[in-house]
Amino acid sequence: MTRFGKRDESLPELIAEAARVALSDARIEQPAAMVVAAMNPEEFTGAGNYGSLIATHLGLSTVPTIRVETATSSGLAGLYAGFATVAAGLHDVVLVVGGEKMTHLPTPRVAEIIGRSIDPQERAYGTTMPALAGLITRAAMHHHGLTLREISQVAVKNHANAAHNPYAHFREPVALEAVMESRIVADPLRLFHCCPISDGAAAVVLTRHRSPVRVAGIGQGMDSIAVRYRTDLTSFRATQAAAQAAYRMAGFGPERVDVAELHDAFSPFELVSLEDTGLVPTGKAGRVTLDGETALDGRLPVNPSGGLKARGHPLAATGLAQIVELVWQLRGVATGRQVEARVGLAQSIGGLATNNWVALLEAVR
Repeated sequence: MTRFGKRDESLPELIAEAARVALSDARIEQPAAMVVAAMNPEEFTGAGNYGSLIATHLGLSTVPTIRVETATSSGLAGLYAGFATVAAGLHDVVLVVGGEKMTHLPTPRVAEIIGRSIDPQERAYGTTMPALAGLITRAAMHHHGLTLREISQVAVKNHANAAHNPYAHFREPVALEAVMESRIVADPLRLFHCCPISDGAAAVVLTRHRSPVRVAGIGQGMDSIAVRYRTDLTSFRATQAAAQAAYRMAGFGPERVDVAELHDAFSPFELVSLEDTGLVPTGKAGRVTLDGETALDGRLPVNPSGGLKARGHPLAATGLAQIVELVWQLRGVATGRQVEARVGLAQSIGGLATNNWVALLEAVR
């Protein structure tokens, strides 16, 4: 993956940077096929037909390529498409790349583009992604007793982890008081509860041949794009369904997971996702986090990369960046933030939890 943050390079250049490193690491000169994940480059960069554009930019214009998009979970959707291609026996080696270029646009414009993944009628009433996240957070605080301190500790932990990650957008630790006293964005969410706008790209090579890490399971879950039609605001059905599908494929459950990369675009979402994936009992995620169980040296390290909150969130790069981090952890090369792990879980949220993915990786020994 590339370093995340404010980058001067174009999106094709960022994707090429990540792709070339991944191919070199896999000792592959040319993949048999390619999957390109991008959420909305037409609006962010003005360019379309992105599969062909990236293939040509990489000098792989004759390699069969498709583009995949499931809003902010497009990276893991790309992994699924590549996985299915290899599993079906169509191609032996597939390169999956994903990225986004956003920092050159004004923040209101970026928010408006991302907000298009919300239900149009709800958006017409002024709903934004942070507003819906605030609504869900307030419901979780009311129904499960989640506290602002527990939510804020997620940001503190992930900033501390990102300080050890040279690829992270933010590499400075933050104090709990600074998080809790930062300005309101969408009550009760404050600025330091929200991920940054980032540029960046990530890439993964998938092959049917034996390698140090295997995809043990992968699953997708869906829910209504309209939040008003949902039966529960304090959990995400799409994550629960994706996790169940991934566990079924893997043949094991959450008890085998040693490390997780979860979608914390808003800090409370890490707590919701801990419970939706079965890693923590319902209603316990806040206390577990506050007690340090999800820290680097805890029982279940969560977001050792720094998560979306501090590593950054270049939309379609995010799901693949989670996979890259887990591969590094399972291979024992995550210098400065290495944990003991044989099984890793990645979870990615598309839109406001309408198209979610869970992937399970296992070290091969």
